[in-house]
Amino acid sequence: MTGLNEKDFSAGEFLPKKLQTKVSRFSRKESGATAVEYALIVGLITVLIFGAVQLLGDGLQTQIGKATCAVKGKSATVSSTTTNGVTTTTVTCAA
Repeated sequence: MTGLNEKDFSAGEFLPKKLQTKVSRFSRKESGATAVEYALIVGLITVLIFGAVQLLGDGLQTQIGKATCAVKGKSATVSSTTTNGVTTTTVTCAA
């Protein structure tokens, strides 16, 4: 071991005192754990938002389309087509 003396070690310990101090200080800090917890929460919220958009997407799109037609003073015609198991809903504003 270069640069270390016997006085750098406590009796019966294998790590230098300075390294022990740094390790114990690091283990007491919780900022790293907090950052990981926040990242997990953000990930969970993101998954929930994507799930909600998938579930409510077509219905929400239809309602927004109907509202757009109403603002324009026109009547809305809603049509749905299914291709390869995928349903597409279209809102058309009629005169």
